Amino acid sequence: MKLVEECSGIGELISATTVFRPVRYRISRFQGHSHSGMPVPGLQRIEGSIDLEAIPEAGALVGSSLTLRLDDGRALAITLAGDDGRVLAEGHGPRHGCSCC
Repeated sequence: MKLVEECSGIGELISATTVFRPVRYRISRFQGHSHSGMPVPGLQRIEGSIDLEAIPEAGALVGSSLTLRLDDGRALAITLAGDDGRVLAEGHGPRHGCSCC
């Protein structure tokens, strides 16, 4: 996996039924590459953190499928890996802007 993007800002955290208050985020996106050096579509990992201080009962969101809308308009499917705001996602990338499917 190769680091291809790092971003931070203030975005929206969204569950299936709720849009939470704006959250500060820091995201790193890693892309899988073949032995020839070419990117492998769909093979990526997203790691980072979200400041959950403004979200009441944030611990209940751990393990849930969420969407993080970045300040540039992209939306990432994420999972909270811990009640400290750690973020993890593997597989496909941003829901908007992907041209491979």
